[in-house]
Amino acid sequence: MAYTLNLYLKAAFLMALLGAILVGIGYLIGGLMIAFIFLIMAFIVNLIFYFFSDSMVLYSTGARIVSEAEAPRLHRIVERVAAKAGIKKPKVAIVNSPQPNAFATGRGPGHAVVAATTGLLTLMNDDELEAVFGHELGHVVNRDVLVATIAAAMASAITWLAYVVFWIVLARGRNGGEIALAFATYLLAPLTASLIQLAISRSREYLADYTGAKLTGKPQSLISALTKIENYIMSGVKLDAPQTTASLWIANPFRKGITSDDVLEWFSTHPSTKKRIERLKQVAKEMGIYIM
Repeated sequence: MAYTLNLYLKAAFLMALLGAILVGIGYLIGGLMIAFIFLIMAFIVNLIFYFFSDSMVLYSTGARIVSEAEAPRLHRIVERVAAKAGIKKPKVAIVNSPQPNAFATGRGPGHAVVAATTGLLTLMNDDELEAVFGHELGHVVNRDVLVATIAAAMASAITWLAYVVFWIVLARGRNGGEIALAFATYLLAPLTASLIQLAISRSREYLADYTGAKLTGKPQSLISALTKIENYIMSGVKLDAPQTTASLWIANPFRKGITSDDVLEWFSTHPSTKKRIERLKQVAKEMGIYIM
């Protein structure tokens, strides 16, 4: 309970920080109404993605919805995990790729799609597959597409406002100090918003790991699956999908050589596999399962 509370509090703090930056830039322009207008505009743009995210993601990743007759093993496992989560069984899709990976998308428990690559289906045993889809349905249960949409809308609004501030100050020909402040805002506000957005993404991955481990009762299988996926990604096995989909997958399919102590992790959509495994071992211990 304390673990999940900390994750929720962290996400709430990061969202509040995005809001504070948005309000601050609105103040620089001279009115909070401007900031609010930009936020509404950003929400409209991102809500379009939110409502059509499943079809857009399926198209961009090359995922194909499959029937039970086509993929009985995958359907059986997804159905079992969905029953444990107490939600409607999502649609099931397959991506033709040798890299083992998986994702979930959709508006929520009633409108979800989960997908696995052919590499994942080949490499994983049934327990590992169940653990992977426990993680993915954790995203569905926790409504992470909605959380990501809100964070993206706020980050977009901040970026647009930072550009507006810079050009307004330049057009008015104000003194060098104001121009320098506007330029700093132009550079740092979007970067800061992006870093916060990525931190939210990483915190939701930890939460999905936790939720999946609790749903399936198999944290050791999720550790095993993440280790296998990591090894394949680091060995150079490619996934043919846009890099903009990186945050969707259970492991970043485009990551190269980021360690748990690397500052570059700040710019990553996912925590390092090493950190995820360390936390999963703590979760397992809470469940009375001891993993070396």
